[in-house]
Amino acid sequence: MNSSNKTFLPTKPSSNRNWIVIDCKGQKLGRLASLVTALLKGKGKPHYFPSIDIGDSVILINAELLLVNEEAKHYIVNQPGRPGRSLKVKKVSECLPKFTIERAVKGMLSKTETKRLMRRLKIYNGNQHPHDAQNPTKINITNL
Repeated sequence: MNSSNKTFLPTKPSSNRNWIVIDCKGQKLGRLASLVTALLKGKGKPHYFPSIDIGDSVILINAELLLVNEEAKHYIVNQPGRPGRSLKVKKVSECLPKFTIERAVKGMLSKTETKRLMRRLKIYNGNQHPHDAQNPTKINITNL
C-alpha cells in the first residue's frame, strides 16, 4: 500500500444508517425535497464519498400540511402509451402529497440512484409512523 494515500473510504461495517424524522408542516416543497435528497445520499456526513452509499433513511410526517404554491402553473402530464388517447393534465396542488413529494425528490436524483434511494424514503400523511423501533431522531428544519 502506498503511504501517500490518505483517503478514508467507508466500508460496509463502518457505515450505519440513521433514521431521521422530518415534520412537513409549513415547509415548502422544493426546500424540503433538496434537504431529503442530501440526507438520502449522505452528503452531510464527514466521510461522504460519491461512489459509496452511506445515506440515511428519512421519514416524512404530516405530508398533507406541506406548502405548495397553488397559483404557480406547475402541471403533471400523464401521457398514456396508447395512440389516440388524450393527455391527462393535473395541477400539482390537486395531486396527492405523497406523489408530489416523491416526484420532487426523484427529479433531484440521478437515474442510477433513484430506485435504490427512494426505498429509504417513507411518507405519511398523519403525525404517526410505524418506525418507532428504529429509534429515529427528529430534525427541526426551520432552523437550518
